[in-house]
Amino acid sequence: MHPGRAVPRKDTRMSDTPRRHTNDEALRFHSQGKPGKLEVVATKPLATQRDLSLAYSPGVAVPVRAIAENPDLAYEYTAKGNLVAVITNGSAILGLGNLGALASKPVMEGKAVLFKRFADIDSIDIELDTGSADDIINAVRYMGPSFAGINLEDIKSPECFIIERALREMMDIPVFHDDQHGTAIIVAAGVLNALDLTGRTLERTRLVMSGAGAAGIACIELLKKMGLPDENAILVDIDGVLHADRGDIDEWRAPHAPKTDLRTLADAVNGADLFLGLSAPGILTPEMLMTMAERPVIFAMANPDPEISPEDAREARPDAIIATGRSDYPNQVNNVLGFPYIFRGALDVRARTINDEMKIAAARAIAQLARQDVHDDVSAAYGRKLRYGPDYIIPAPFDPRLIHQVPVAVAQAAMNSGVARKPIIDLAGYEQSLMARLDPTVTMLQRLHERVRMQPRRVVFAEGEDERVIRAAVSYTRAGLGEAILIGRGDEIHETARKVGLDGVEEVTIHNARLSERVPAYTEHLYTRLQRRGRLHRDCERMVQQDRNIFAALMVETGDADAMISGVTGKSSMILEDVRLVLDPDRRPNVIGVTAVLARGRTVLVADTLVHEMPGAEELANIAEAAAGAARKLGLEPRVAMTSYSTFGYPESERSDNLRDAVRILEARGVDFEFDGEMAADVALSRTAMETYPFCRLSGPANVLVMPARHSASISTKMLRELGGSTLIGPILVGMESPVQLCPMGSGVSDIVNMAVFAAGAF
Repeated sequence: MHPGRAVPRKDTRMSDTPRRHTNDEALRFHSQGKPGKLEVVATKPLATQRDLSLAYSPGVAVPVRAIAENPDLAYEYTAKGNLVAVITNGSAILGLGNLGALASKPVMEGKAVLFKRFADIDSIDIELDTGSADDIINAVRYMGPSFAGINLEDIKSPECFIIERALREMMDIPVFHDDQHGTAIIVAAGVLNALDLTGRTLERTRLVMSGAGAAGIACIELLKKMGLPDENAILVDIDGVLHADRGDIDEWRAPHAPKTDLRTLADAVNGADLFLGLSAPGILTPEMLMTMAERPVIFAMANPDPEISPEDAREARPDAIIATGRSDYPNQVNNVLGFPYIFRGALDVRARTINDEMKIAAARAIAQLARQDVHDDVSAAYGRKLRYGPDYIIPAPFDPRLIHQVPVAVAQAAMNSGVARKPIIDLAGYEQSLMARLDPTVTMLQRLHERVRMQPRRVVFAEGEDERVIRAAVSYTRAGLGEAILIGRGDEIHETARKVGLDGVEEVTIHNARLSERVPAYTEHLYTRLQRRGRLHRDCERMVQQDRNIFAALMVETGDADAMISGVTGKSSMILEDVRLVLDPDRRPNVIGVTAVLARGRTVLVADTLVHEMPGAEELANIAEAAAGAARKLGLEPRVAMTSYSTFGYPESERSDNLRDAVRILEARGVDFEFDGEMAADVALSRTAMETYPFCRLSGPANVLVMPARHSASISTKMLRELGGSTLIGPILVGMESPVQLCPMGSGVSDIVNMAVFAAGAF
């Protein structure tokens, strides 16, 4: 490559990024259960003939007539107001290029999933099988009655410009091309903070933009609208600097082609304050970087290999602030920080469009969030204290404040600029309602995964010859979570992997318990523990060689591993008995099983689902304390309900007496969490039902349910698992001195990986 010549950005996010999964695993993820990643779920009961009559004919005629008379009522009587179409023709799929509309469907389903996960917006993906801009315009322009917003995605340039401009003029709902504006908004937020830290303003900043595609042009245009002078911006493409004398400049690039003598990237960056790259790897050399101004700002966003590596940039210019498009470096430019929340704010005020004022408001809100103190649990997920500074100019994607700060700013800007059809009077109340939309389920799991990724752990999988366990071990390793150790016969493990076409087994560690050189040391360790519990030396040696759970537990006990997983092929209660011989010989009283029930944005912990069969009052109090501690580890502030078939004294029973006594014990202990009981589960989980009992001490619906006995806890959670509509994780083993988790029999690969992460997170 000729020095100083930028090339069009090759986005290789999918094709060349180092894989954290196998191809087979990716295909299984998309095909298992119901194919794809989306389904339609009815929001009204449809159990009886009356329900059907109301939902369809003849009852549906009533809202039809109402909407015909007043179109705004569509937002009241249909799902339109929270529905976005994700539209593409597959002409620029992530980093894979033009593979067509049908091939783009997995990506568009993924985009719809992100809308739901981060902003509780329902989305439908629509793939249009045409390369014609006019055809796409004519197809989409008539979709206004169905949707409250249009998200254009993965459409190549220049068609993406033509399509968006035409649809914005034709439609009275937001039309937003995320590849352009989403990137520009996050870049602008990071730039604002980088300039703040280096004592600059946009008005006095010299910018070089490498990459003249849709995203690059959107970045430079947004920054100009925010105050960057035209004469301070230089745009560079594969043929060098865009300047007024070039004869190949189209209408989209012409506004950014000034009169200048600069011709190469090297010429342009000399003395520049800010470099933005959306182009190709390695085009910004250390030598070029040395010519930039004091404390330069470098946004090298080509993926997976940036225009200059952060290591090379830091070596050449230790005073630089550096951002990339990668998650393994600080300051990641990630569109998910923007588009879900921008649409959330736009939909909530029924905006006619997403205008420049709304984009700028979003950028400023995101920038301001990075300057605020970061929640400890968010910092914990990244393994370091996140604090505004050169290595933290863009908020973490999992910061829970994004959902209630960015949409408010966008909504306010829409109202101020006159494009809101439904102004929000009570912005404080709106902010509270946005907090309630945050799905704690995915937030919890993401943070736990990130926490382990930042502090990788060695996890031993005791049932190492099972196909699901082998797959999970490979997934654990490839996800960057740490070292996976399989207990089993190496030849059997490799043969199983060969039969199912699974690669990656060479990346995990395998131990054959019978042949291990650690058998003598493990035997002595176990014998020391059990010699006064009726076990002979030969018994201990046999247990070490023949019981993989014992062997795995000893690996953890002696420091050869950090955590262990088992339970996939055997009863958890029986495995726990074996494991406790090694890791909990004194039978700690606070060891319990907690099952996390994740349903419709709520996370509720149920205890004890594993250990205590018929706990007394003292044991129930212990269970409540242990479960409350588990809730806090998951980022929940515990509200504990002691549950029963009775509520606050009626009807009377011996089990209810135990629960009431447990409440009194917790009172005497002065615990630092909310608790009350006994109460029925419907009262514990419903704010409305709880209002019947104004003396109840819980400030809201319970998120921890302590059951009167193990059988009731197990029955209820297993019933929920089989009926569907909920995701269950666990039982999560809590209170053990060493990290160990037991998967339910029949667990899938994802379940096993999640439990390994719980174990690795020292739960």
